[in-house]
Amino acid sequence: MMPTRIIARVAVALACAVMPQAVVAQAIPGQGAVRGELRFEGRGSLGAFVGRTSQLRGALIGAATMDGVHGWVESDAKTLVTGNGRRDRDMWKSLEVERFPTVRFDLDAVAPGAVDHDSVAVTLRGRFTIHGVVRESAVRGWVRVDATRVHFHGHAPLRLTDFGIGGLSKAFGLLKMDPDVIVRMELVFDG
Repeated sequence: MMPTRIIARVAVALACAVMPQAVVAQAIPGQGAVRGELRFEGRGSLGAFVGRTSQLRGALIGAATMDGVHGWVESDAKTLVTGNGRRDRDMWKSLEVERFPTVRFDLDAVAPGAVDHDSVAVTLRGRFTIHGVVRESAVRGWVRVDATRVHFHGHAPLRLTDFGIGGLSKAFGLLKMDPDVIVRMELVFDG
């Protein structure tokens, strides 16, 4: 009985050592459709709020390994809503949605990290285009790949003023929005 336990422990240890590399090294299929949610968390004079949209477009261009994947996701800026009509109109005005109708993230590279069962910690390196301004950014999160889908959830801090977004103060400065927001992505790419 003792040798069986030792063999089982050695097999588990080997599987744990090999599995993370297998998950990271697996081929990632290209996917032409995206669904999920893009949201930002902000703070203003009257408290915290969340803007969100689930009207997304995008594609994931697959590669032989995770670090070769690239792609994009975007949404119409006017689909971002906070649940407060007045705040939404102010936000759309600040984003100048008629001049700059889309918000977009272009994925240039994936840096895989630690593996936790079937998910891999990743840093997505790419560019946000917001308000017509392009800025490089790193989005940290987790990815899980199954037979037909790629799931990603992650976040990145952004400063709105870096994107030339003004109008963060209303009512002669009595109402203000903090220029620092957190952008969160919950995405599923599938065929």
